[in-house]
Amino acid sequence: MVRPLYWVLAGIAVYTAGAMALQARGKLPESVRVSGPITTLHTGRGREFLTRLAAPKRFWRAWGNLGVGMALVTMVGMFAAIFNAGLQAMQQPERQPVQNPQNVLVIPGVNDFLPPAAAPEIVLGLLIGLVVHEGGHGLLCRVENIDIDSMGLAFFAFIPVGAFVEPDEESRLKASRGSQTRMFAAGVTNNFLVAFVGFLILFGPVSGSIAVAAGVPVGNVAEESAAQEAGLGYGDLVTEVEGQPIANVTEFEAALADIEDREVELTLKSGETTTLERKLMLMRSVPSVIDGIEPNPDDPTFVEAINGTDVYTERGFARAMSDRETATIRTNRGNATFPVGAYGLAVENGPLANASVPTDGTDVIVTHVDGERTPNASAYSSVVRGLEDGSTVDVRATVGGEPDTYSVTVGSGADRGDALGLRTQQGYSGIGVVDTGIDVYPAAQFLSYLGGFSGPWGGLFSGQFLQQMFVVLLVPFLSTIAPSIGYNFAGFVPDVANFYTVTGPLSALGGGVFMIANVLFWTAWVNLNLGVFNCVPTFPLDGGHILRSSAESVVARLPIEDGRRATTAVTASISLLMLAGLFLMLFGPQLFG
Repeated sequence: MVRPLYWVLAGIAVYTAGAMALQARGKLPESVRVSGPITTLHTGRGREFLTRLAAPKRFWRAWGNLGVGMALVTMVGMFAAIFNAGLQAMQQPERQPVQNPQNVLVIPGVNDFLPPAAAPEIVLGLLIGLVVHEGGHGLLCRVENIDIDSMGLAFFAFIPVGAFVEPDEESRLKASRGSQTRMFAAGVTNNFLVAFVGFLILFGPVSGSIAVAAGVPVGNVAEESAAQEAGLGYGDLVTEVEGQPIANVTEFEAALADIEDREVELTLKSGETTTLERKLMLMRSVPSVIDGIEPNPDDPTFVEAINGTDVYTERGFARAMSDRETATIRTNRGNATFPVGAYGLAVENGPLANASVPTDGTDVIVTHVDGERTPNASAYSSVVRGLEDGSTVDVRATVGGEPDTYSVTVGSGADRGDALGLRTQQGYSGIGVVDTGIDVYPAAQFLSYLGGFSGPWGGLFSGQFLQQMFVVLLVPFLSTIAPSIGYNFAGFVPDVANFYTVTGPLSALGGGVFMIANVLFWTAWVNLNLGVFNCVPTFPLDGGHILRSSAESVVARLPIEDGRRATTAVTASISLLMLAGLFLMLFGPQLFG
């Protein structure tokens, strides 16, 4: 199957050839100019509007000065971030998915993290960002009496990538250094303002009108699992178990645990019903404990029986494992016999190590503590929490396959469950199973990132607003930063919107609230990224121009004969360093890996 990226590249090549041929024959209007794959649309309209808008010049200069401060702070942060990312790419060249060159393009379907379902909102956010960015430059041009030659939009072939304002070069050079700096900073200032307003509305009244729907939101389902065979998939919301309504995952698991039958009828939010025929999939194991029988996401391992009794539910598995100190497990990959207890590794200088339990990575399975049975890690922690610091207890354990009893002096911290110095792994002898195969989508967690649980106006007055802005900047590729979450958030696209419901004063809008939330989310996200990226201190970005103006201002105060050469040396050095850092971020893993 041809990847979308190749279709886009082919389309760009065809478009470029056709546009250049039309330009060569004089078939394009004067307002359209083509330079390779770059197409620009020029117009002189709008200059009168900007002139009228620029009338309160004192206000706009104050706004420009504020923007210069924000831009300088962001430039310093971007310099440090890119420089550090370049070093990391050389020292640890393992490529992360977000570093793939195609993910630099804000094109849904090409960028791995931007889904096609969110394409309209992303494109709208991009167009808004480009217009307010270049509009800011144009506005400050008129405020600072800098003439404008033309304005317009720039396309990479048929993809909008920018807007532009062409100041008259002679007029710009006559303007003061401060005037030029305010003009160059105006674009990113406007982007930051749009992002702030968008997030303010999103975190406040919009997210405040969205609640997590009752039920179990289905994210991914494991291959060949009971959930997959029942037809469950991404976007489904399980609302009832055997006709009993469930509010969340905890109630879902409790309802399943109370049912002994293998088959369970589930009801979805859509009203459809399906039958879940449970079977035990191995999710976690210790190869040395069960003779190399391991989980396999592509070709699953299923637990079929324990001690000769067929098992197909998590409750049945727990009951069978707890009944005996030794269990024989039968799977579709073979059988294994092992002691049943809390699996772990002894910690150096801990109480177990002091009792001669090796700390070289040898398997330790604790079956009894002070006469109490410990069939799994949870039972072990519960027993240990009840021990007194400094007391001596007998610990029955199998160490390296050999059972023995150790006299152990309890260390401090019994209330934390680690007073014996054993680093445990959850499960029975380190084994974990599931009988459904449903991976729950973190709907409540994502809503909290968008301000759904942070009070009025998304925490603006509680100090959480800026923190949430930073988090939301990361959520479209959150799974690469926090693999334990396992999902990226792309807005309230149709499948995800199924996990939520609209409440409060905006409930009259129904599903329209999700559309508003998507527009706000992507408009704010794109504008924040545009503002931050344009603050990279390198040419031709705004950060490069601000860097040059700032360098000129500093050099002018120094006793240097050739200030222009010194300014050029500073700006060129920093610009080249930033370009090298960006190059290493994208291509360093391939070069050094």
